[in-house]
Amino acid sequence: MILSGSASQALAAALAVELDCDLGVVDYETFPDGERMVEVPSIDGRAVVVCSTPTSDAHVELLLLQDAAREAGADEVVTVLPYMGYARQDRAFSAGQPISARAVARAISAGADRVLTVNPHEDAVCEFFTVPAEPVDAAGLLADPLPDLVDPVFLSPDSGAIDLAESARDAHGTGEVDYFEKQRDYETGAVAITPSEVSVAGRDVVVTDDIIATGATMSEAIAILGERDPRRVFVACVHPLLAANARLKLANAGVEAVYGTDTIERAVSEVSVAPVVADAL
Repeated sequence: MILSGSASQALAAALAVELDCDLGVVDYETFPDGERMVEVPSIDGRAVVVCSTPTSDAHVELLLLQDAAREAGADEVVTVLPYMGYARQDRAFSAGQPISARAVARAISAGADRVLTVNPHEDAVCEFFTVPAEPVDAAGLLADPLPDLVDPVFLSPDSGAIDLAESARDAHGTGEVDYFEKQRDYETGAVAITPSEVSVAGRDVVVTDDIIATGATMSEAIAILGERDPRRVFVACVHPLLAANARLKLANAGVEAVYGTDTIERAVSEVSVAPVVADAL
């Protein structure tokens, strides 16, 4: 049976179709003091808990779902993290700080037999779990919603995300791949971007990344790109967090359209990761 967190209902429904299995109706409640509660139906066999955790409340909801699944009779709990919050905090940046990704991974492990997470910021975060955990790659899906492209260039905002650009290009079938040089000062949070040497004049450009959070760094990169006269600029990401006014920043930078998956369910979620998650299950 598939059990869904409140932020992952569309994906859970799509996954139930892919797996041809039951989709449990989960009741969610928030008490007046802010505490969360969930209720799940009776379960016979395996429970697959699908729960993105873009907020701290969502993390608590996931822990409750896992525990509820056990109480409802599940003999195995597989947790699917379409988007794993805190995954980017995979190191202590100064003395006295936690390794937040490790802390939440250990908490999730206490209620799961196995964990899948879609395109974590670094695959190495899977090592923080104390149960078997593996990443699921949805980058190839980013090509699906793209319109017809003219002599495309697939760009990543930094070298660390070049695999995403390559996967999207390969799925599209043609195009050049390159990236921006990006250096972050962890003391101040400032990011310096060095323009790539790739020629984009008259060409369609697709900027890919695993996650768009505030959109600040990506919009800065795209603004630099705009000085080179691209034909059109699109953005494709796995996790469209799009916090605050991120979508406006991208539009002002010259982005024609933003495409994301349903790991975080937003208006730009044009493609579902259900098929690749189903394959991993």
